[in-house]
Amino acid sequence: MTTLYLVRHGETIDNAAQILQGQLQGELNEKGIQQAEATRDKLKNERIDVFVSSDLKRSIDTCRIIAAPHHKNVETTPLLRERDWGDFTGKFIPDLKDVEWPENVESLEKLKSRAQNFLTYLKTSFPNKTVLAVGHGIINKAIQSVYYKKPMSEIHKMDNGEVRIYML
Repeated sequence: MTTLYLVRHGETIDNAAQILQGQLQGELNEKGIQQAEATRDKLKNERIDVFVSSDLKRSIDTCRIIAAPHHKNVETTPLLRERDWGDFTGKFIPDLKDVEWPENVESLEKLKSRAQNFLTYLKTSFPNKTVLAVGHGIINKAIQSVYYKKPMSEIHKMDNGEVRIYML
């Protein structure tokens, strides 16, 4: 059985400014660095075999901070990227209320398919290992939706730096 420590990256400059980052790289702010350090300190004595991150900077930076006491490299995968918000990317979130969605926003079906592919990747690549994976708010929600076989609307949003543990 593979154990998954699922983590949401630390807060970014754009999170604080209510900018929809999507697949932009993102930069941790001071609070985000502190969140990653708090997660690192909480998990420093846990046996974690593998560290995996989204290939976006905000997640890689968070994962590297958490992995530091374990002296392990961080593997990256586009499977953990945040939802592609298409033309909404980089926009001020409050301005998007009641705005018609552009056609180039990644569908929930595609997002959940990516989430399922990620869980399959973990189980096949890291059997009987403990994996810490740093992703993003919406992809992490999709992963949990697939795991629990529940609609995404029934999954509580993860806070920045939050950890949830799953047995795969």
